[in-house]
Amino acid sequence: METEIPAIFRSRETILPERFTFHSSRMRMKKVTKEELEAMDAMSLKCAQELSDAHVDVMGYACLVAIMSMGRGYHCVSEVNLHQETVANDFPTPIVTSAGALINGLKVLGAKQISIITPYMRPLTDMVVDYIENQGIKVKQSIALEIPDNLEVAAQNPLNLLEIYKQLDLTDVDVLVASACVQMPSLEAIDLIQAECGIPVTSAAVCTTYEMMKKLGIEPKSAIGGELLNGKY
Repeated sequence: METEIPAIFRSRETILPERFTFHSSRMRMKKVTKEELEAMDAMSLKCAQELSDAHVDVMGYACLVAIMSMGRGYHCVSEVNLHQETVANDFPTPIVTSAGALINGLKVLGAKQISIITPYMRPLTDMVVDYIENQGIKVKQSIALEIPDNLEVAAQNPLNLLEIYKQLDLTDVDVLVASACVQMPSLEAIDLIQAECGIPVTSAAVCTTYEMMKKLGIEPKSAIGGELLNGKY
């Protein structure tokens, strides 16, 4: 979140006039387990309050699987709760969750069937698949890299995805989600994979950025980030 989303906005600054600042408040988590994710999600309201003090123009909740582990459709609940915190702090702020943004981004791309790559353990990956399918998008295949440590997830080389994605059969797949996790880097690989496989490639971070730009009322476009950010949408 703190590397790829600013990178996409900075890339946008090379082609469009708007300029941006970034502010973050962190929830705690070390191991990516359902228990730690639920404990982490409970800290989100405090974080929203802290960021609201800075009068930011949009907030992004970065952990996709924390939202999805709370039950089907929970991104809608979370977005309302976080927005209420900003209202209570006298600076109503639009909220984007990476879980909701991924669903929205896939729908903007017209995806009926997708395949996804995640760093999660298989049970969490299956839960993500169920969450996405509950939103009306079929998941043909999912790769679970089964990395339990959160920092190890962040240390992955995004260019490894150029080989990993080849394990997927992309026949009849509308969109490939190269990273369904904002913690697992994929930005460097997205445009390369897309050029190679010939279908739209996106990620939770790209979809979150797209949604943030929409909420800011600016053109959702950048010089990087695959199909969704090419200016057509």
